[in-house]
Amino acid sequence: MAVDTTTSARDLLRRVRQTLDANDRWRARTLNLIASENVLSPAARSVLVSDLLHRYAEGHPGGRYYEGTRFVDEIETLATETMQRIFRAGWADVRPISGTVANEAVFSRIVPQGATVVAHTVAGGGHISHARIGSLGKRTREIRAWPMAPDGYSIDLPAARDLIAREKPALAVFGRSLFLFPEPLRDLRDVCAEAGTRLFFDAAHVLGLVAAGRFQDPLREGVDVMCGSTHKTFFGPQRGLVLARGDDPELVKDLDKGVFPGSSSNHHLFSLPALLVSALEVEAFGGRYADDTVANAQALARALAGRGLAVACAERGYTQSHQVALDAAAFGGGKRASARLSAQDIICNMNLLPGEPARNAVDPRGITLRPPIVTSRGWASRTSPRPSLAPMV
Repeated sequence: MAVDTTTSARDLLRRVRQTLDANDRWRARTLNLIASENVLSPAARSVLVSDLLHRYAEGHPGGRYYEGTRFVDEIETLATETMQRIFRAGWADVRPISGTVANEAVFSRIVPQGATVVAHTVAGGGHISHARIGSLGKRTREIRAWPMAPDGYSIDLPAARDLIAREKPALAVFGRSLFLFPEPLRDLRDVCAEAGTRLFFDAAHVLGLVAAGRFQDPLREGVDVMCGSTHKTFFGPQRGLVLARGDDPELVKDLDKGVFPGSSSNHHLFSLPALLVSALEVEAFGGRYADDTVANAQALARALAGRGLAVACAERGYTQSHQVALDAAAFGGGKRASARLSAQDIICNMNLLPGEPARNAVDPRGITLRPPIVTSRGWASRTSPRPSLAPMV
């Protein structure tokens, strides 16, 4: 029996459109507390779809392996210069297509094969790219865990100094996915320098707070390299970023090779204009947005604690970032609690809490609540919708 492929394709295309429309309607009414997401401004969205969707550009502006890239070169150069200005960085690379790809680029060039590295465990808040099963594990199995203070959310400084002095790791990895408080970079940079240890900071979640000067300033506090995701507190399109002070030419050369050809070829040119617009918005409005985001996270934590929920780090004011950690054991654990919330159009994610074994990742004790999107939309306290450059575009 012959199949009417025209009718079948038409039905499938209609289903695609209906599914997207249904998702848009549902998302519009949800309370989204996912840390890895934000929303683009009207100005950034207006430049997201262009002819660059079809184009390819390997290498650097002015030195491509393809012709026809002069307009791409202009956008990429402006984006790079803007990132250098925002972060006061001597060198920046905007080509990675995600924060994890940025990490991969860095680890592939500055971690010798089999070298000792110290990083946060996944249960201690570390990203999976910092683990043996992630990007770092491709370079070495010798990954030591940061010793943690009793609260589980802070590095034990005396024990960390002893670890660095004893192991002399090639790299010290700071920054986390569950990231409530700044890292003690100033406290550990001297012992790292004595041990010949480079400092790396993963700012994936806090990049917007760092850009606004509202969290910590890793490049001034001693790190050699900082990576980040540009779509969380930075509120841009989904891309990655690598930054360095620029005072070490050999390091910059290695990092550049790690980005291309080490971890990417073409780098999704269509989202570069949106990254540039978002970076300009961060530069113009990022301080206000960061203040509102942190204030909303703290207000949420206080409100939940006031209702008797087990919010982490009450003795430290709960959080200094955009994140709130909650022990959901009383509600059946993180998996069950997050599913129940999703059924009520409240989106959050289950999360390992400090002290849990890694095997609990599929059914952890905790959930995390993070308000970057609700802050952007003006749904939470002490904020109005995030400003946009749309009137200027």
